[in-house]
Amino acid sequence: MSREVHLVGGTRPEAVKLAPVALAMRDAGLLEPVLLASGQHPTMVTQALAAFGLEPDITLQVDRATGSQAELLTAMIRELDELWSVRTPAAVIVQGDTTTSLAGALAAFWRRIPVVHLEAGLRSGDLESPFPEEGNRRLVAQVAALHLAPTPLAAMNLLDEKIPASDVLVTGNTVVDATLAVAGRRLPFENPDVAAARANSTNRLVLVTAHRRESWGEPLDRILAAVKELIARYDDIDVILPSHPNPAVREQVDAALAGVERVTVTDPLPYPDLSRLLSEAYLVLTDSGGIQEEAPSFGVPALVLREVTERVESLHAGCAKLVGSDTGLIVAEASELLDSRVRRDSMTAGGNPYGDGLAAVRTAQATANLLGLAPAPEAMPVPQTALATGVVA
Repeated sequence: MSREVHLVGGTRPEAVKLAPVALAMRDAGLLEPVLLASGQHPTMVTQALAAFGLEPDITLQVDRATGSQAELLTAMIRELDELWSVRTPAAVIVQGDTTTSLAGALAAFWRRIPVVHLEAGLRSGDLESPFPEEGNRRLVAQVAALHLAPTPLAAMNLLDEKIPASDVLVTGNTVVDATLAVAGRRLPFENPDVAAARANSTNRLVLVTAHRRESWGEPLDRILAAVKELIARYDDIDVILPSHPNPAVREQVDAALAGVERVTVTDPLPYPDLSRLLSEAYLVLTDSGGIQEEAPSFGVPALVLREVTERVESLHAGCAKLVGSDTGLIVAEASELLDSRVRRDSMTAGGNPYGDGLAAVRTAQATANLLGLAPAPEAMPVPQTALATGVVA
């Protein structure tokens, strides 16, 4: 039997979260991990994997003319099906809720290849938000053979949907493994603007990211207005804002913040730069799901620039608050934390509900167990915050 396991990723977050799994599989020696770049964002996948000393073993060539989801999905399924007809893996791992995840899950299912869903069970309960991610992850759950939930709440969501308990394991989130490993290396900043901004500054760092499509337009204007107000109110903070690469979004950010002292707007950052900034931040304002998961490991509270989040564990644990895009609310909540170090530190005193840095090892062992090559791993210990709120699978 083939011991190849194909880890399918198409975006930077997927690559970051799959990289520790590939490394854990190599270390265990039971399986042969094959990193497969789907063609969705091939350059960003390659760059993200490089931070871990990895590169794609296979990169699919996907032609895109219209940029539509339908075009991308069908092209990836066609390429994956052709590949797996001649090089059939023992299992396929897909991560999260992207178009790549859905394509990989469907193509593998149709080939009767077991699907392992990493970061399974996230639910916002609203098909419109985030769109289309909420629909994608629900669809992947219907064909997966093994559901690796990052938290007890995610596992509970799966059980509520009648997924057999024997097919669900709480592993933690591999992004915690990734960010702890990369930030711990304290690599020099690659981005020259970030390096210059951090070189001699003794100010507190506020990291701001607003990348999601629902944040564009008027919501982003309100977020940028809040940033300007905070800079005017606190002369001991620096803001670093990696902008979305979309030209219209970058133009909107530059128009609002050009010339504002102590604000550095950059292109999208390499993962080591972003991890190091997060580890050094006093506060993060973000609409990123990944950053919500990573920040508590560094004791950094997150104000979430969204109306709803599927990462509700961080809300239960107190390490994040929903503030949406309301300028006044963002400024008020950020000011409370900037005014009181005690209040700021208390938000993350309970630790990180998303993992203990061993999720990749559990994932590797669970996949080997699925294939009859290893005993089943123990689930991640339930955090005290989950016990306190009744969030237990």
